[in-house]
Amino acid sequence: VQLVDSGGGLVQPGGSLRLSCAASGFTFRSSEMRWYRQAPGKERELVAIISSDGGSTNYADSVKGRFIISRDNGKNTVYLQMNSLKPEDTALYYCYVPNYWSQGTQVTVFS
Repeated sequence: VQLVDSGGGLVQPGGSLRLSCAASGFTFRSSEMRWYRQAPGKERELVAIISSDGGSTNYADSVKGRFIISRDNGKNTVYLQMNSLKPEDTALYYCYVPNYWSQGTQVTVFS
């Protein structure tokens, strides 16, 4: 199993970023996918979940209405569109499938 994420970077408050996670080594189209994040000194937290067919999504209250999780089963890729970013969104973001994590992509929101 391999999860390769990308798309992080530096952005000002109010800005947007789109994270991608390319998956291989398992049946992506049958797997629920998740995005997590971990800020310095804090525990890793669940950000968003998407069902295997993309028909169901759930979000942490802190990102609801600002972030959108989506997937393309033809490309074995899951996305996290992050809008209206805030400094408190600064963290290392990971995609996850049971028992496997990506390497993480850094998102920094600064004034």
